[in-house]
Amino acid sequence: MNILILGSGGREHTIAWKIKQSKKADKVFVAPGNAGTELCCKNVNLSPENFEEVKNFVLNNNIELVVVGPEAPLVAGIVDFFKQDTKLKDISIIGPDKKGAMLEGSKDFSKKFMIKYNIPTAKYKSFTKENIEEGYSFLESLQSPYVLKADGLAAGKGVLIINDINEAKTSLNEMLSGMFGEASSTVVIEEFLDGIEVSYFVISDGENYVLLPEAKDYKRIGEGDTGLNTGGMGAVSPVPFANAEFTEKVKTQIINPTVNGLKEEGIDYKGFIFFGLIKLDGEPKVIEYNVRMGDPETEVVIPRLKSDLLDILTKVSNRKLNEVKVEFEKETAVTVMLVSGGYPEAYEKNKEITGLDKIDNQTVFHAGTKLENNKILTSGGRVIALTSFGNSIEEALAKSFEKAEIIKFNKKNYRKDIGFDLK
Repeated sequence: MNILILGSGGREHTIAWKIKQSKKADKVFVAPGNAGTELCCKNVNLSPENFEEVKNFVLNNNIELVVVGPEAPLVAGIVDFFKQDTKLKDISIIGPDKKGAMLEGSKDFSKKFMIKYNIPTAKYKSFTKENIEEGYSFLESLQSPYVLKADGLAAGKGVLIINDINEAKTSLNEMLSGMFGEASSTVVIEEFLDGIEVSYFVISDGENYVLLPEAKDYKRIGEGDTGLNTGGMGAVSPVPFANAEFTEKVKTQIINPTVNGLKEEGIDYKGFIFFGLIKLDGEPKVIEYNVRMGDPETEVVIPRLKSDLLDILTKVSNRKLNEVKVEFEKETAVTVMLVSGGYPEAYEKNKEITGLDKIDNQTVFHAGTKLENNKILTSGGRVIALTSFGNSIEEALAKSFEKAEIIKFNKKNYRKDIGFDLK
């Protein structure tokens, strides 16, 4: 089977690495990919959001399965494009259609969906420039801190958590005035939930779903969860507090109502669903949905999967996930993200990365890298994810830290306390 994976980050490298292990995988292409995907598969210089380019490549290379990594092509309607094109409609594509992708593409849509299907979440209201005064009043009705979310996609940067009421009002006005472009033309304000976060993941075929391992990621740049938000500095799986009792609550109160609600809405959802949750007084509540795997959570979840990922994805296409039995590695997986100096603010690119050839028995997933003149260079803020296994978080972390010191590039930075709150 020939497979095309769309995307260029650590998530896509991890998925490609896992699919490549399948006996059913012939050629695996990644578009546009990175230096890591080029080492294990074949990179293709095309944009996931240029649907005509994707179509031509798929048809010219006998692609049978397309896996959409990032959210932007899904929200833009790539699955609908495939379904509506007579030449593409029989090619399997993993991801929801445009309506299903609204779970991530619109915070307002997802909150209304949760309320409709009695899925526990924070109370909220949505506002536009026209009713901004009502937004100010709603902020005054809440207790600090205040949570403001851009309704649309904002590259993971559209959420503000603010302690001061006057600053929150100012930020609401700035967001509605274009702080995040069109994404914040509508702003969702919701109550702040003070608990501990955890992420759950399923893959659905529209009827059935398979529950993947849970994970906890670390968004802040600084140790002790301080400083600016990032795309993710590391992750841990399994999560000690997400025990069988809590997971059962997640399934009955959140996952089952979500999958059934999608069917009620007439959405044929074939793909991953990411549940960003918070545990509050022992109960799970939904912070957000994503319509793809998380990053860097993928780098701990997928390596724990013992089963054939390509077989699972094929069963999704054929609506036969009920036939799948999945097995997971019981050891703890921890990933530590090496990032460029200055990230998540301004940072330099094109720094040579050395030491990768000295790492043994280590799962290394490239994120912001590129191959140029036989050298691997940095090309993004988050550069490389180092995943290790151990009998404990500490043991797995120690292995990743050892390798983090072997890998060198100018102004390299990483957090040394991933999993600090779980030990």
